[in-house]
Amino acid sequence: MSWPSEMPESVRGTRARGTEGGFAVVPCVDVQGGCAVRLTEGDPTRETVYYPDPVAAGRHWLGLGARELHVVDLDAALGAGDNRGAIEALAALAAEHGARVEVGGGVRSLEVADAWLARVQRVVLGTVAVTDPALVASLVARYGPERIVVSVDARDGRVAVRGWVETSAVEATELARRMAALGVRELIYTDVSRDGTLQGVDPEPVARVRAAFPHRLIAGGGVATDADLDLYERLGLDGAIVGRALYEGTVRYPRTA
Repeated sequence: MSWPSEMPESVRGTRARGTEGGFAVVPCVDVQGGCAVRLTEGDPTRETVYYPDPVAAGRHWLGLGARELHVVDLDAALGAGDNRGAIEALAALAAEHGARVEVGGGVRSLEVADAWLARVQRVVLGTVAVTDPALVASLVARYGPERIVVSVDARDGRVAVRGWVETSAVEATELARRMAALGVRELIYTDVSRDGTLQGVDPEPVARVRAAFPHRLIAGGGVATDADLDLYERLGLDGAIVGRALYEGTVRYPRTA
């Protein structure tokens, strides 16, 4: 996979999320079948379409002042094609606003990571953190830890892989420790069983991952209200990736004190 043009210089090398200080709330744009959607518990058959065009979703959040978007290609994560064109267009729009984009979903090879990192600030690695940790180490060495993020997505404490359709034998806390040892300096933790449910955050697994990973930790999965974001802050997290709660309006955006 390759693209003819590179990430604009205007947004290349901008600071990593949260270095401006404070707790970051990052809108999530999940893309499936060319639409901006949210899934319930990661199940591709239980989708809610919020925007028929992901660029419109990005335009909405950027218009409200978003400085970063977390974008996931759900089809690529599941090995069911990809949404490259739509995400390219979304990344171009974000660049016009001087905003950062990180892309995850199906980033399981050096070629795919290279192609995305020519267009966006960061890639998010999931499955390969379990199946190919050497690739994670190679990408950290190649691009620096500021451009490589690992997502630890867990169900009942064990890491889910391949679009969350399989559950590995690896404990989330153990994977967090392994990634820290490989030089990863930012982790996203997602509680798969609560993702997209608006059930609220379960603090116990989040606290365990926080104890296992001494660097930047972002979380998601189950956020329903601003109280959940307050809980993340009390647990010592650096931010949250929020989807359905933002789209449904149960969490304020932009966040105010």
